[in-house]
Amino acid sequence: MSLRLRVLALLMLVAMAATAATAWLTLRQANRQVRETVTAGRQEVSRITGDLRAYGYAHGTWDGLSPTVTELARDTGQRIRVTTEAGVLLADSDALAGRSPRALSNQPAVLVDPRPALRFPAGQVRRISTKQALKAIADYRATTAYAACLTRAGARVTARPDTNGVPRVEGDRRHPRCARPDGAPDPPTRQDHAAALPCVTEKRFTSCLQRVFNERVGSAAPPRLEVRLGFRDESPPVLAAAPAVAVAAGVALAVIFGALLLSRAVLRPVHALTLAARDLGEGDLGRRVPVSGRDEIAQLGGAFNRMAESIQAGEERQRRLTGDIAHELRTPLANLRGYLEALRDGVVEPTPELLDSLHEEALLQQRIVDDLQDLALAEAGALTYHRTEVELRDLLETARQAHRAQADAAGVRLTLQAPRPVYVTADPDRLRQVVGNLVGNALRATAPGGTVTLAVAADREPAVVEVRDTGKGIPPEDLPHLFERFWRADAARGRATGGSGLGLSIARQIVADHDGTIEVRSRVGVGTTFTVTLPGLRNPASPQEGGEAPSARR
Repeated sequence: MSLRLRVLALLMLVAMAATAATAWLTLRQANRQVRETVTAGRQEVSRITGDLRAYGYAHGTWDGLSPTVTELARDTGQRIRVTTEAGVLLADSDALAGRSPRALSNQPAVLVDPRPALRFPAGQVRRISTKQALKAIADYRATTAYAACLTRAGARVTARPDTNGVPRVEGDRRHPRCARPDGAPDPPTRQDHAAALPCVTEKRFTSCLQRVFNERVGSAAPPRLEVRLGFRDESPPVLAAAPAVAVAAGVALAVIFGALLLSRAVLRPVHALTLAARDLGEGDLGRRVPVSGRDEIAQLGGAFNRMAESIQAGEERQRRLTGDIAHELRTPLANLRGYLEALRDGVVEPTPELLDSLHEEALLQQRIVDDLQDLALAEAGALTYHRTEVELRDLLETARQAHRAQADAAGVRLTLQAPRPVYVTADPDRLRQVVGNLVGNALRATAPGGTVTLAVAADREPAVVEVRDTGKGIPPEDLPHLFERFWRADAARGRATGGSGLGLSIARQIVADHDGTIEVRSRVGVGTTFTVTLPGLRNPASPQEGGEAPSARR
């Protein structure tokens, strides 16, 4: 995976993880605290209303309610304001705490009814239940009066429901002014009977008796309460900060860890490249960088190694070329110097034969220098080509005629195979130079009685020129070195018989500048074939002179 995709994937992973973690934590905390707040609010409201109802149920009055309100406000943290349905203020926790009452919240008031809920056995006859309800009315009037008296007298009052749900009141001490309802209470009035009698025929019998009970004891029971909780502008519950901070810290650590991994993956190879480039600049041409993976950094390392190999190979070629030139020129120049000094000192006679030999030696050195100049220009892309439309059959025939005398002298048969014209766009002089070099090498490698064939493949596209000989061939281990400068397959052959050693290098460069290729096949004892492939000309026209063009590859 590329470095760009890895960085993008890491950033997306971190962003998605951070977003998911934050959303999950926020939702979880919000839901939990909302549930806790709602549950706590319900529990607080239930406790407050339950304690207030229990007070009214047991005491039969709302007198002395303030301590209970103060305790509830302290335990629940709520502001509690208690009034009757008529609007009479009974207690306010703010006032009881000694501070100015705060503005009430917009929450609706909660009703508190201290009157008991009657209980009747299931399946009981309606008339018996009606009698029990009438008795409960009378009992509740007496019990309420007794409980209210004890409360005003400062006694501690407790209550427990009887079988019908009516409270049975007990005080921690007796008070002479409070008559305990131990005997028979006042009987139900006629109005009580008149109100309860219709319930016998009512479909909702129990509800009817409860309604009659509430109506008949209304004057004796404490009034219903309206309880208001909270205050305006009360701070809403906030999310706990600790879990959010913990998750944020975890995400930050994950980002830092990911950044460290990414920087390590990027900076280590960059640092290695920097050191290798510095060493390469200081002359350590063998320095390379380790390469692993397929990302951009690995591609950069591979490109650096290839560049270093190319520089090292170029440096080695330059050293080898310098050594080869020195080796090629040292011996003939030493011979020329020796003969010239001998002539100057009168040691040898300046015979025509000696002068011809010295002249040939000078020409050979001139040819080596010219070949070196051509090769340097070709490799630099500065060799000038005059491109035109060339017919290869005519070009090979010209080369055959030019080498016929050399072939006859060597006893070698020189033939041409070109069934039809084949056209290419090229510099004819440079192509003749390539073919002439190949033919000269073939003639030197072929024994008397052998054959050298110049051929054009007429059924191929692109154009293919072959120079085949029946010489002794080239060993396979020598083929990779065939186009190197000053390299000869036969080390025993000298400059007089083996040429300058630059011809094949020049031929390969000329062919490459024509967008072609040159290849060699050889079998020892059978012969060698050089194949030159050039882009063909599909629609040949009359030859026209082309302009000059540099040898840079196109």
